[in-house]
Amino acid sequence: MGILDGKRILVTGVLTDASIAFGVAKTAQQEGAEVILTGAGRGLSLTKRTARKLDPEPAVLELDVTDPQQVKDLSKTLADTYGTIDGAVHAIGFAPASCLGGEFMDAPWEDVSVAVEISAYSLKTLAEIVVPLMPNGGSIVGMDFDATVAWPAYNWMGVAKAAFESTSRYLAKNLGPQGIRVNLVSAGPIRSIAAKSIPGFSELEDAWSDRAPLGWDQNNTEPVARTTVAMLSDFFTATTGEIVHVDGGFHATGF
Repeated sequence: MGILDGKRILVTGVLTDASIAFGVAKTAQQEGAEVILTGAGRGLSLTKRTARKLDPEPAVLELDVTDPQQVKDLSKTLADTYGTIDGAVHAIGFAPASCLGGEFMDAPWEDVSVAVEISAYSLKTLAEIVVPLMPNGGSIVGMDFDATVAWPAYNWMGVAKAAFESTSRYLAKNLGPQGIRVNLVSAGPIRSIAAKSIPGFSELEDAWSDRAPLGWDQNNTEPVARTTVAMLSDFFTATTGEIVHVDGGFHATGF
């Protein structure tokens, strides 16, 4: 028996089989869950192709978190087709080019607001979709990157992640009475499509591997996926508002 037997999990953010979200979806299936994926915009066709690498192949539904009509439509589709959801994985993030690399002070609010809406506020948007489908409680888990320090080149995405972390705590506080847990998994750098778009990512990879007490493999999503699946399970019924670090111990080290 798997730790997610009988559970239905909605997973966002799958683009390729190198995506952290793909690792989560695969591990969730191995642990007995029924998985549903979402994709958005031009990435939707890529999500559908990647879904074929999962067994069984999951349904792929459209979700642009900035489009109120798509949010409404997905809510209705999930309710009509599935009735209930036991867990959801938030792996959504985006920042315009001006917000990553370059001069921190140069990014205009028009771009910063996009980064914050898609990367932070969308956690609340996802909660709006799944909470009505969790009458018996559930678990929402978000993919995070440590926002307690200022990283080279991460710039306004770091600010968005700080907002993301705060949003998770407020959701945990407000949804707890309904038996819904909200937690984040703060991962070390993974060599995904999203990561490769960040200037200076390769230098961060090298530093991480050197300093993490347990070492770090930026090509292996399995440690992050396993932790996420555990947080989706009934093993952590009294844990909410938490950020679990899966980074080889990097966060605990000094120079």
